[in-house]
Amino acid sequence: MRIEVTTVPGDPVRPNEDWSGTVLPASGGGGALVVLDGVTPPVGDDGCVHGVPWFTARLGGAMVELSGSRRDMTLPEILAEAIRRTADTHAGTCDLSHPRTPQATVVAARWDAGDLEYLVLSDSVLLVEDAEGGVRAVLDDRLDRVPRELLATEASADSVRNQEGGFFTAAVDPEVAGRAVAGRVPVGDVRALAALTDGASRWVEKFGEGDWADCFGVLRKEGPQGLVDRVRALEDGDVERRYLRRSKTHDDATAVLVEL
Repeated sequence: MRIEVTTVPGDPVRPNEDWSGTVLPASGGGGALVVLDGVTPPVGDDGCVHGVPWFTARLGGAMVELSGSRRDMTLPEILAEAIRRTADTHAGTCDLSHPRTPQATVVAARWDAGDLEYLVLSDSVLLVEDAEGGVRAVLDDRLDRVPRELLATEASADSVRNQEGGFFTAAVDPEVAGRAVAGRVPVGDVRALAALTDGASRWVEKFGEGDWADCFGVLRKEGPQGLVDRVRALEDGDVERRYLRRSKTHDDATAVLVEL
């Protein structure tokens, strides 16, 4: 088994709001990964005294610990418990009812000798390469289905965040775990997998440099850092904002590659 991870902040003067972690149980024969992409709030406006990096570290840390120690829990149950624990940690100091309370997208995968279990919530991506080299993208596309005009301002985006007909992120409500795209496949059918935050998946989703199989090929040949380097070059070259439009020039970018 080989695990390779790269995470790069979008701005070197700002904390990286992505978070990633992996676990390989001492008993062997399995493992897990968790990748979070923290949602950047308007400056000073999230009701929390801690901030997004604090939130993603605690939510991710809880998920990794539970993924390794609680084989009796499913990944949706683990996400729900991690959200509950994290909310309890700062409920006494922060306004958790604030629409921009710290929150994150989630990708998680866990495998043992029998199955690979997976979970995706919001717009990060899990890529699964099968034994024949085919690549499947596990996506939660609800954000893409929200009319663009409803995402034009912070106020309108808040009206569809964690709402029916909108999109869902991990924040303070454990019930959101039931909204995640989740499932399992026989681990014998899987050769490798990769998790990408949307700062890394831009290579496919914004710049259209290839499909998900092509993206996996870059990860295999050049590693996660090679993919992120390619994204940064494309961002720097888009001086007319043909692809980025109103998006930030550089976003936090995280990529994890696991060869089983």
